[in-house]
Amino acid sequence: MSDVFTTRVLDLTTGSAERIVDLTRDCESFLREAAHGRDGLLNLFVPHATAGIAIIETGAGSDDDLLAALHTLLPADDRWQHSHGSPGHGRDHVLPAIVPPHATLPVVDGGLELGTWQSVCLVDTNKDNANRKVRLSFFGG
Repeated sequence: MSDVFTTRVLDLTTGSAERIVDLTRDCESFLREAAHGRDGLLNLFVPHATAGIAIIETGAGSDDDLLAALHTLLPADDRWQHSHGSPGHGRDHVLPAIVPPHATLPVVDGGLELGTWQSVCLVDTNKDNANRKVRLSFFGG
C-alpha cells in the first residue's frame, strides 16, 4: 500500500437496538499505524444505506439526545413508502440524508484534530442489520 494512501475496514456488530458507536479510538489506532506523524486527512465511509457518521460529544447524554432527535425527525412508524423489514424501517433508509455515511477529518502530526468534546461515531438505527463495516482511509503528505 502507498505511503500516501492507506485504508482499513472495521467490522462492527451493533446488535438489535439503535446505537451510536464511538469510533474515536479505532481512528486513533489506525492513524498511529498509517499516518506515522504526518499531516493529512482521515476519511470514514459506511457502505450501508441505513447508517451514518457523526462528530458529536458522547458520554454526557448527547448520544441519547441524537437518537431522540432522530426519533422526532424520523419516527419509526408506518408512514414510509420503503416498507420492508421491521416496522418503521423505511426511516432507516432516510437517515443518511441527515447523518451522512461519511466524514473527512484533519490529521496533524499523525493525530486527529478534534475539539475537546468531539468524538467520531457510527450512527446505526437499523435493528435489522447488526453487522456493519466502516472504511477508514488516510491520505497523507
